[in-house]
Amino acid sequence: MDIVTTLYGRQERSWQLQANCMGVDPDLFFPERGASTREAKEVCRGCVVREDCLEYALANGEKFGIWGGMSERERRRLRRARALQRRDVIHAS
Repeated sequence: MDIVTTLYGRQERSWQLQANCMGVDPDLFFPERGASTREAKEVCRGCVVREDCLEYALANGEKFGIWGGMSERERRRLRRARALQRRDVIHAS
């Protein structure tokens, strides 16, 4: 069973069938606080569905683990940057 199905049950996520992480131990993507994320990010590097995975995590408010090659902190920065970008577009109109 894959990591997302384990966490969320079966939903429409056909992109997952192409993911590099299929069959990889889910614990790799949820390292202990302060532990290296290098191995998990290496699995994500070059994955053809990396963007789908990242967008899934952002859309579902994932606060833990490595998703789309990004840590929780990196996703938080990306969410903030996107929010600022949307705000700037709205104010520029």
